[in-house]
Amino acid sequence: MDAKKLNEEPVYVISIAARLADVHPQTLRIYERKGLINPARVHNRRRYSEADIERCRLIQELTQEMGVNLAGVKMIMDMRSRMERMRERVESLEEELEGMRADIEERVRQVRESFRNDIVPVPRGEIVIKRGVRRGPGM
Repeated sequence: MDAKKLNEEPVYVISIAARLADVHPQTLRIYERKGLINPARVHNRRRYSEADIERCRLIQELTQEMGVNLAGVKMIMDMRSRMERMRERVESLEEELEGMRADIEERVRQVRESFRNDIVPVPRGEIVIKRGVRRGPGM
């Protein structure tokens, strides 16, 4: 299991999650009602992941240290989420672009090689006229 998936695995009950996030369990319930966190449900009981706890810590920092209200926190969290999705999309597009660039470079290389085989040496001074008449020196 990769680190991101492991970080999102719901393992903590509300009392442990509250202790880890250094908040009251009721605070976690309020955050859930406001849509700031969304713990998983296992047998109809809340289970919090490491990611949920980190999110709670960030909410606490924004509200207590920066004076942001919960509505502002919601906006900030939504913007962070959108920015993360956009960052992932940009990375995906950059990978796609790099693949296209490599493909184009390969095609250009193939075209250049094909031109090298088509070059026919012409004796010096011999000119080919548009109508197909050849003229050389002294003609």
